[in-house]
Formats: sequence, structure tokens, C-alpha cells
Amino acid sequence: MKVKYIGETEYLVLTHNKVYAVISVEKGWYRIIDDSNEDYLYPPEVFEIVEGSPDDVKQTN
Repeated sequence: MKVKYIGETEYLVLTHNKVYAVISVEKGWYRIIDDSNEDYLYPPEVFEIVEGSPDDVKQTN
């Protein structure tokens, strides 16, 4: 699944309007490799799905 960040740009974290790949969905949050090249969990409400759906990625509870 691919998502676009719709929040404000945060230096070395997330960039406004940039598309990121979701590695997994964990307890409803998206695990994404951010601009620091590390993977972290982020809340889904700050993203817009641009390709695929949450069912397309690994889900953990």
C-alpha cells in the first residue's frame, strides 16, 4: 500500500505530499520508512491512501 503524507513537513521525518510505502499495519498504525531511512509507526489520519488498501499489507494486532 502507498500513502501520501498530508501533514506539515517535519525535517528528516516526513515530507508534506510525499508518497511512502506502508510496510505493515500494527494496531491500526502504519509502519513506514520515513525520511531518516528508519521505520516507525505513524497514525493513519495523517496520510491519504493513494494505492492499494490496508488489506494489502501485513496486519499485526
